[in-house]
Amino acid sequence: MDFKLWLEFEEVDPGNWDTKNEFANIQVDLEDGRHYGINVWTYAYLQTAIQKEQADSENVNGLYITPPDLFVSELTRTCIQKGIEDLLSKGDLEEQLNPSIIDKKH
Repeated sequence: MDFKLWLEFEEVDPGNWDTKNEFANIQVDLEDGRHYGINVWTYAYLQTAIQKEQADSENVNGLYITPPDLFVSELTRTCIQKGIEDLLSKGDLEEQLNPSIIDKKH
């Protein structure tokens, strides 16, 4: 399925993002009109986020953390595009990204 990919790190301060330890927002526009806003973290950023939560005394001093929609190895167009392509080959993004929170009764 064809899609258009907008990446925050290409639009906001390009070239000054840590591709290995950072987070960003992305947008995926599908050819059928569906639009997704997705929060993406690198694997390394999870540890950074945990440390920040603990230092800021957030979420019961880092006892838990609310995850992003998608983890990737690096914040690059190539990595994210390949990931989205693979997810789409498996089904709809709303079912692939976080199926545990979808109410199956509706």
